[in-house]
Amino acid sequence: MSFLSQSDVTRLLAEPSAHVRAEVAAKLGQEIDNPALSTREVQIAHDIVRILANDIEATVRQNVSQSLRHSSRLPHDIALRLASDIEYVALPILADSAVLTADDLVEIVKFGSPVKQETIAGRHDLSERVSDEIITTAHVSAVIVLMKNSKSQIGENGFGRAIERFPGNEKVTESIVRREKLPLGIAEHLVTIVADHLKNYLVSHHELSPGVATDIVLQAREVTMINISHGSHEKELENLVGEMHRHGRLTPFLVLRALCLGDMGFFEVAMAAIANLPVANARPLIHDAGPNGLRSLFEKSGLPSRLFPAIRVAVDVVERVRLDGGAHDLERYRALVITRILTQFEKFGEEDLDYLVDKLIAVLAVGGGRGTYSASAHA
Repeated sequence: MSFLSQSDVTRLLAEPSAHVRAEVAAKLGQEIDNPALSTREVQIAHDIVRILANDIEATVRQNVSQSLRHSSRLPHDIALRLASDIEYVALPILADSAVLTADDLVEIVKFGSPVKQETIAGRHDLSERVSDEIITTAHVSAVIVLMKNSKSQIGENGFGRAIERFPGNEKVTESIVRREKLPLGIAEHLVTIVADHLKNYLVSHHELSPGVATDIVLQAREVTMINISHGSHEKELENLVGEMHRHGRLTPFLVLRALCLGDMGFFEVAMAAIANLPVANARPLIHDAGPNGLRSLFEKSGLPSRLFPAIRVAVDVVERVRLDGGAHDLERYRALVITRILTQFEKFGEEDLDYLVDKLIAVLAVGGGRGTYSASAHA
């Protein structure tokens, strides 16, 4: 190794050229972490770093910061000195130096500029404590960087504070929604405040309770109960369902609930995705009047066999109900499907039964009570 001797130190102290000092600063980053250095050599390197880190020329200090940003032997006091310097000197150290402690980073977040806060928010080893400080005190731009940083550790309370601190800020909420993982409570809270396209993202990428997921899907769908329009609407639906399937969110009960609540279009595309068939192939199997089409598709899908009777009932209702274009067509359909499933099929779990009963009560309430619909008369 080309080691900097004591004579080099003497020459540096007398050297009037900032260019030479900048070159030495850049060289240090390649040498200081060499395991072959003796204790004396490491001490000399530290002496040189201290001199250069206090150089009057910002370019020299910036070279020190850049060359030693990954150094494990950078003295802690020098790391702090550089981190407290002007922005373009400090940023390399703030971005990468493992020498800085959580206490150091918290203090810089409290009093640093937005650019310094953003740089810290992008660190790959960010602890929950530092993340909390950014969420609590930093500029909104740093909070967005933090949420986009997949390596940052953020607790459920931290997500909640970010949402409360920046209500209505779409960039903040979207950056949270697009995190790889979110606590269930945060994901379900976001459902109530984000735009429709982000609700779809929550359904397809994050864990949500089945009831919430179903409601989001139904709210997002603007197609009729049976005759889904072709073209852009169906393509958008296929994209949504495909994303849900790839991320393991297309659960059996979500598919059944969507069908029970009137979204035949979603059911058709979902069954096609699960069975790995084109929608054009799956649709005639679903609506086959004979006993083989729907059962064959169901068996190919691998869905739990206990669900087939409920799906059979729901599809039969779709085929038999005649809508009259009235104000409560969809509610009438839902009431009929859910009522028949509840009376003919008893293999649901308690949570799913409660969900369907709640939905039955809700759709009946829209029409003013249980006596409003004569659903069976239309079957």
